[in-house]
Order: sequence, then C-alpha cells, then structure tokens
Amino acid sequence: MERKKLTRSDILFIRQLADRQVRRQHRLFAVEGEKNVAEMCRSALRVQSIYAEAAWYDLRILEEMPYEPDTYIVNNQELGRISRQKTPDRVMALVHMPEHRFHMENLAGKLSLMLDRVQDPGNMGTILRIADWFGIDHILCSEDTVDAFSPKVVQASMGAVARVSVHYGDLVRWAEEAAACGIPLYGTFLDGENIYKQELTAGGIVVMGNESQGISPALAGHIGRRLWLPCHPAGTPRSESLNVAVATALVCGEFRRRISL
Repeated sequence: MERKKLTRSDILFIRQLADRQVRRQHRLFAVEGEKNVAEMCRSALRVQSIYAEAAWYDLRILEEMPYEPDTYIVNNQELGRISRQKTPDRVMALVHMPEHRFHMENLAGKLSLMLDRVQDPGNMGTILRIADWFGIDHILCSEDTVDAFSPKVVQASMGAVARVSVHYGDLVRWAEEAAACGIPLYGTFLDGENIYKQELTAGGIVVMGNESQGISPALAGHIGRRLWLPCHPAGTPRSESLNVAVATALVCGEFRRRISL
C-alpha cells in the first residue's frame, strides 16, 4: 500500500473540517486517536484517509478492511498542525459521514432519544455512548443541537458515533409524526412524575432538553408523559438538576431495567 506525503493543501482542508458547514458540504469528519481510528476502520463507515506516524501503521487493521483508504505518513509536527487536540495522538483519519434516514413508523416499539438544543460536546459524546450501551439506534436532534461529527463530540463518543444514527431536523414536526404513529413521548421535567413509580412502555421517544433551559415550551406541549428523577432522600436540599448526560443514562437505564423484569 503506497504511503503519501502530507501537503499544505491537505493541512488546510483538514483544519477547515472543524467547521460544521464544511463537514456537511464534503460529508467528511475527522477522528483522532488509536482506539477511535481503529473503531472507524472496523465499522460500517467508510474511512477515506489515514494520517499516521510510520511506527503506528497497524497492518492487521488495514488488512481486515474490505477496501484501501489513502494512507499518509506524517511526523509529530505535522500531526500537531492537523490535530484539534492539545497533545496529538499518533494517528488521525478522515471518515465519510453516514447518510442516515428513518421513517417514524419504524421507531414504533423501539426506544429512541430526542435532544432539544443540547450544546455541550462532552454531553453529546457521552449521550452517544449511552445510546450505544443501551441499544438505542436513533437519536433525533434539533438543528441547534451540537453537531455529532464535531471533533470534540467524536472524541467523547469513543466510537459510538459509528453505530448510532443521528438525525437533525424539526423536533415539533417529528413529535407530531410520533403521535400520529402512536409512539409515546416521554420528557424529563422538574415538575414531572417520579419515574420509578410510573408505567413505562418498552418503546417510545425520550426527550432530553438544553443544559440550562430544559425542553423548549413549543416541544413540551407535545410530550404526554412527563417524568422526574427524584433525589434521595426526597425533600432534602440537593442540586437543582442533573447533568443532561447523567440524566439520560438514568432514564435509559430505568427503561431497559423494566424490560428485564
């Protein structure tokens, strides 16, 4: 397999992929780190190119791939110029963004997530890992939710971005479609009902809101089942609310626990 040399135009293009619009235009995103790149090489996503120090090249991984990505030999200084990390790892890859589509009726009977204006990349990456862990295949996001393919989200997802389908669009419209398909919408609210005392269906869409503002009023009006995660012991002074990723994990865990009872 021929190894190419990194050019100035390559460096400029890779750095431009930090911008969401450039990623969408070229349908490419960057992945950094040995574990994350290995996850992409073994996933259903297509790796376009790999940029790595000569000592890194894992022939075993490359030989397992059903196609040959472009491969570049770079030194530590060059990695520093294309990396978004303070301390660059030995390898980076450019990966084609998947073309995910879904039909609302196909989500019936399944557990899915809906994210309303989640802004923090770390939270988004963690939610992707949570969805992956609990076998949740689809996350529906508002257009102003952080991009799942931004460098920080990809890093935090630890490969989950390759296995969970993320969709961006109009949440109110999707909520209306869900209701028409008989899919229940659950949301977390401070004035909701104790999740541990409520009947939960095996399938449905769980809505998680913005880190500071929660679920928007326009979307909240379409949510028929309002849930609350109680603190312990009840009635004692505690933090005002949970981190959205932590709350997502607790809610998904409770839904999945009910299935195994």
